[in-house]
Amino acid sequence: MFDDRYTLAYKLYPYEKSADQDLDTPVRHPVVVVGGGPIGVATALDLGQQGIPVLVLDDHEGVGMGSRAICFSKRCLEVADRYGCGTPMVEKGVTWNLGKVFHRDHKVFEFNLLPEDGHKYPAFINLQQPYFESFMIERLRALQAEGAPIQLRGKNRVDAIEVKDDHVVLTVMTPDGPYTVEADWLVAADGANSPLRDKLGLGFTGKVFKDSFLIADIRMKGDVDFPTERWFWFEPSHGEGASMLLHRQPDNVWRVDFQIGWDVDRKEEMKEENIRRRLDAFLKGVEYDMVWSSIYTFQCKRMESFRHGRVFFAGDAAHQVSPFGARGANSGIQDVDNLGWKLGLVISGKAPEALLDSYSAEREHGADENILNSTRSTDFITPKSETSKIFRDAVLALSDKHDFARPFVNSGRLSVPCYYDGLPLNGADDLPGGPARARPGAPCPDVPLGDGFLIERLGARKGAAFQILAVDAEVPETFSAHGLDLEVVKVSAADAPLLRERYLGEARSAVYLIRPDQHVAARWETWDDRAVAQALGRATGHDIGKEQ
Repeated sequence: MFDDRYTLAYKLYPYEKSADQDLDTPVRHPVVVVGGGPIGVATALDLGQQGIPVLVLDDHEGVGMGSRAICFSKRCLEVADRYGCGTPMVEKGVTWNLGKVFHRDHKVFEFNLLPEDGHKYPAFINLQQPYFESFMIERLRALQAEGAPIQLRGKNRVDAIEVKDDHVVLTVMTPDGPYTVEADWLVAADGANSPLRDKLGLGFTGKVFKDSFLIADIRMKGDVDFPTERWFWFEPSHGEGASMLLHRQPDNVWRVDFQIGWDVDRKEEMKEENIRRRLDAFLKGVEYDMVWSSIYTFQCKRMESFRHGRVFFAGDAAHQVSPFGARGANSGIQDVDNLGWKLGLVISGKAPEALLDSYSAEREHGADENILNSTRSTDFITPKSETSKIFRDAVLALSDKHDFARPFVNSGRLSVPCYYDGLPLNGADDLPGGPARARPGAPCPDVPLGDGFLIERLGARKGAAFQILAVDAEVPETFSAHGLDLEVVKVSAADAPLLRERYLGEARSAVYLIRPDQHVAARWETWDDRAVAQALGRATGHDIGKEQ
């Protein structure tokens, strides 16, 4: 499937016997990641760029079949850029900002997810998950060639886990038999069914929605008049089902999702002739080839806690949401973005272990936000009561002619980065009149800066590096506190006018403390050594729970 480059992508990391397997005493690794999908590989990239040894164990030998996750958000691409693989993803992907919603044959609503200029990355790209994973693995191989301490072992299945007070013991099965490996820290990124979660007796809380969607990836043979936009239909007049979704992907492949209901014979629905019947009713004579198909259900669940002693859960292993909103893979990458720098500081002895508890606090907050939005979308798309259906139908009917009703149309509130409002790592907000979009806890908004962008400048130092962003403020050339040397980035609104709108607001100058994941830790109008040191102590876990 896809192009020739990835026809053999299923063995990007074929099994090779490792030295660990022949030793009588298990080797202790600083970090072991279980799962070689996008979340596991992203974890390896994050830690490897910091120089922290990391071992990835995967029960397969490469990327999987099918498009699966296809919508990757601006924030996800900014993180990938910091890992060194954002540019090829955008070059291969299909860029889009605009979405349209239809009721039967009528357009009732449209939205632009990035209506303003001045950002390096678009609101979204569509890119088949095998490509996304392959670009990350290519970057991993490049880092290995540069000497980064990363190992990726295929056909290494974890069969048993024992969590000790100061390490984790894993029994790993390979084609050459079992062996034992130990980890100071373990990251479980082994997917929605997470064998590790089950082995530890940990469950999910949440709900399964009684509805199903059929996915069909097709390659068009003729000309089609479909722009590069997200199109969603309620009660489509040109096909079966209660709703339908259309996305364009690279290689002239299109993704079509049909809502087919809960009480269906899945085996029957997956027969090619039945899938083609639905597609033919929609495409009306356009020829196409079938590429891949699947059926999924709506689920909104999460673990009660994402940290269990020496074990962290990330991505689908920790939380699951319905696919509308593209919040699955994107939120998983944000998990890694959050955990990587914290593990890096703790392992290097520059932060207390208490910092790691903030991973759970912040990413559980993010998961709750995603589940709330995903649940609301699912309830609108598939009403669960007669009252809900009456409301949904009334909104759609009114939206055809009345502007006020259109914001209520919910075909999926699409993924945006999480704001860590009110959480323990946030420091002072002493910037009178400062813009809300750059408040403590917020992800840094991008701004054009010279020949590049601010997000690039803030991502230039890899790993667990805090930075000072000074906008028209007098600040020292360097600053050190709590064992950390902070880079100082000086910029002027005179050279980059959007800095005023996005970072100054009504203030004349601004000083920002920026976390390694490009979230704002604290901000002030002017420089104050003591205040900055105090905020840095808080953001690195030295003062969690203390008053600001």
